[in-house]
Amino acid sequence: MKAVLVRIGVDQAYGGWNAPVDADGRFVYVPIPESVGTRFHRGLERRYAEVLPALESFCAARECDLRSDLKFPPGLLDRAVHFDPDFEHLTYGDDGARRGAGIAGMGGGDLLVFYAGLRPAYQCEHKLVYAMVGLYVVREVVAVQAVVAERRNENAHTRKFVFGPTDIVVRARSEVSGRLERCISIGERRAGAYRVTEDVLRAWGGLSVKGGFIQRSAVPPTFTDAGRFYEWFLGQGVRLLRRNN
Repeated sequence: MKAVLVRIGVDQAYGGWNAPVDADGRFVYVPIPESVGTRFHRGLERRYAEVLPALESFCAARECDLRSDLKFPPGLLDRAVHFDPDFEHLTYGDDGARRGAGIAGMGGGDLLVFYAGLRPAYQCEHKLVYAMVGLYVVREVVAVQAVVAERRNENAHTRKFVFGPTDIVVRARSEVSGRLERCISIGERRAGAYRVTEDVLRAWGGLSVKGGFIQRSAVPPTFTDAGRFYEWFLGQGVRLLRRNN
């Protein structure tokens, strides 16, 4: 078994904002924006307005304001959104030659573990909460160019009119994959960067990066012992949902 830890979601580098999370681990999944000028197959463009109801519902339940309290940038509503992973369709796309080279070689039963840097909507010692937000057990990996027109709506990479020659799409097993109903905090700030906490790192059996570094990197880290990580995850008792929000 192989497992890769993949950072997802809007942040200061991609979108200029971080999606919210509460003290109970309830969060809103807000993806990164598409590049300005991206062209899409007819009818397949997705917009940030799609995640606005989930954000407003989150704020209403916690008596906070999306714009004045959480500082949501209204300019995002003018942008197309890159829903990747797409938990509704249980897909994830990447460049199979560079950043996603390790993912392109995955097989059935391997794991994609998704995490995000979230903005706490409560008193917290850290500016961001780094947390696991989703998990896929891989069913298959296919080339984007091999995806038939009837299935282009399933992933951000296949919705676009132009894609990279090595782009791939991961399809996950439906019964054991999805978005976490509540996120699992895994990070802290130490030694000048956000890293996996030392106790979680020990429970996982380690990562391929020194000191559990989990800020954005060119190549996603892999788990030293994927089986041990998966046992740890199953012990968390968190339900997996087949929906984005």
